[in-house]
Order: sequence, then C-alpha cells, then structure tokens
Amino acid sequence: MAAGAVQDLGLAALLFAAASLLPAAAAGPGPIPLDGFADAIHHWQNLHGDDDPRHAPDDVATIADNIVLQQRRDGGWRENRDPARILDDDARRRLDAERDTAGGSFDNRNVYTQVEYLAQAHARTGIARFREASLRGLEFILAQQIEACGGWPHTVPASTSYHALITIADEVTPGVLATLRKAMAGSDGFVFVDDDLRARARAAVARGDACLLRLQVRQDGRATAWAGQYDPRTLAPAQGRSFELPAIVTQESIAVVRYLMSIPAPSPEVVAAVDAAVAWFRDVALHGVRLETSAAEPVRYRYHTATTDRRLVEDADAPPLWARFYDLTDNSVVLATREGERVARYADIPRERRTGYQWYGDWPHALLEREYPRWKRKVAAGD
Repeated sequence: MAAGAVQDLGLAALLFAAASLLPAAAAGPGPIPLDGFADAIHHWQNLHGDDDPRHAPDDVATIADNIVLQQRRDGGWRENRDPARILDDDARRRLDAERDTAGGSFDNRNVYTQVEYLAQAHARTGIARFREASLRGLEFILAQQIEACGGWPHTVPASTSYHALITIADEVTPGVLATLRKAMAGSDGFVFVDDDLRARARAAVARGDACLLRLQVRQDGRATAWAGQYDPRTLAPAQGRSFELPAIVTQESIAVVRYLMSIPAPSPEVVAAVDAAVAWFRDVALHGVRLETSAAEPVRYRYHTATTDRRLVEDADAPPLWARFYDLTDNSVVLATREGERVARYADIPRERRTGYQWYGDWPHALLEREYPRWKRKVAAGD
C-alpha cells in the first residue's frame, strides 16, 4: 500500500494493512465463536441486508482487527455492528472518523462480547493491539458501573429515557459481570490482566452481585425474578422501550439465574435467589396453549420484513409456555402495542409487534429440566 493511501485512510487502513501481512497460521486453530454477536449481526442484516461478503469465522485476526476498527478511543463500541463483515475503504474511513465519538452501548450483548473476543484473539495470535483494545474495553466497562447500585446502563451517553437505567434486558448487567469474572480470574484469554485491574474487577463484581440480589422483585415479601430495567435512584422497575412496560421479564431473568449459578461456592443469599426465581418460573408457566406461526403476505416494516404471522391457540397437549412479561403485582401477562398501550390479548397487538418481538417462548425449559437440577446437586455436594 502506498504511503499516501495509508495517510488518507488513517488508523483503519494501518490495521487492515497490518492484518494482511500476518502469516496464515496467526489466526490459530479454528474459529473463536461469534455466538455473542448474534443479535448485532441480526440487527445489522435487518437494516442493511444480508448480502454483504463476510470473513470466514476462522479468520480470527481479521475479525479481531474489524473489532479494533469499530472501537472508540474511550474504549466503547456502538451496538449492532457485524464484526465479520468485509469492510471496503469507505467503511474504514467512516469507522476512523467515528473513533472520537464518546461512549457506547451495552445493548444486544455489546462491549463485553468484543472485550472477550479480543482477549481470546490475543491468546491465539499474540498480537499486542488485540490485548490493548481488550484492556481499553475493560476500563470502559468499569467506568460505566452505576455507583448507586452496581449495575450497568443500556447506553452512554444516554439519548433516550431508558438508556441511563440499570439494565437487565439483553443480558447487560449479568453479561458484563460474567466477563469481569473471567478478567479477575485471568481465564478465557485474560492472562494479561494485571493485579490492579483484577482487584478493580473483583470489587466491581462484588457490587454488581449485590445489586442483582437487591433488585430481585418481591411480591408480598416473596422473591420472584427480575425486571428489564430499574430506576438508578429509586431502584424501582422502570419502562424500557415504549412497548416494554415495567414488568418481571422471563427471558432476561433466565440470564440472571444462569449467571448466579455460575458463581463458585455461592453464598446462601445467591442460592436462595436462584431457588426463588426457579419456583416463580414454575408458578407462572402457561398450560393448554401454544404459539402458532403461519405464512402470511410479506410486509416490510422499518426494522424487519414479516413473512409470517403468529397467534395463540388452545392445545391441551402443548408443553409449558411462558410470557415474556408478567405484572409486578399479580403475575398476569403484560402485552402492549408499540405505542405503549397495554392490551388484554395477543391478537390485540398489531402484526408488526407480533412478528417483530418475542412475546412468548419456552426460555426456562432447559434451566428447569436440566441446568437447575444439576446445579442443585453440585451445591449440595459442596462443589
């Protein structure tokens, strides 16, 4: 690459040029899973199409360089970027121009997923810039912990009413905590984390764990599960997007429970929180109904194209089904339109939200049938 071209493209081109000079073996044995980026890739392709060429998953160094290019100088990342997309010169110029933009978003399992990928990429390749970018991401994570309780916000700086809330939705707080636990233990590629950073990660985890236990919703003194968002001052459950009313959230609560079950030698308080949430999942399961999906006339909406429609049908033989949202006081199912109007029936939600959002699912099934019993046996054995 000519010197003038490198100067014109800035850091983006420098990283791309450096990656192109790596020996083929630098990528290491096999791919680093991109599972954590599934939401980001899905949202990117919904908005931009799925016909962009992509790097092979085992092209670890090039994908890691994409992630470095997408990182902002303060250590954060914008949400919903496909890390495996092959970037042309215009895309690299745009990313280089965005580097001085402050902040980032933890939405859709963002930031901590990049931090983990880069740590593993450094372990595979030994390339220093992957380690340095991962460390910048860890510093960004630590800087964004909400002091009032110990959770993490949706997005910084906040540009909507819910961005500054303590966020459980999309695994924001439990996902960050799981990554910090790996960093403080020096596992999963984080061997480069020094003693000072490990100590700060350990302190952040202690505050975050206490926050999760404090936020578990109680009904008449009985612990249940978790809401999607909380007010950082009052710690009361709060509204997310217009159709995400304050409620107990099944899907995101599963992520909290799995995180709590991952804690080595859990305290009695952690065990009690998990037991209570599992009991609540069993109590609120819906029986005798199933969610049916059928083909329908395609309609293009802003965020997705619907080629199907969904409805609830009675079926005495159907396996248990769970609503995504339950009322904070009486556990009735909470459904809403995009405009934020609570409705009584699934059929009352317009098709755009019926097909563009998962209002029902079987999220707790694997936890109840396999993971929780296995964990209980492990706890009873003192492992």
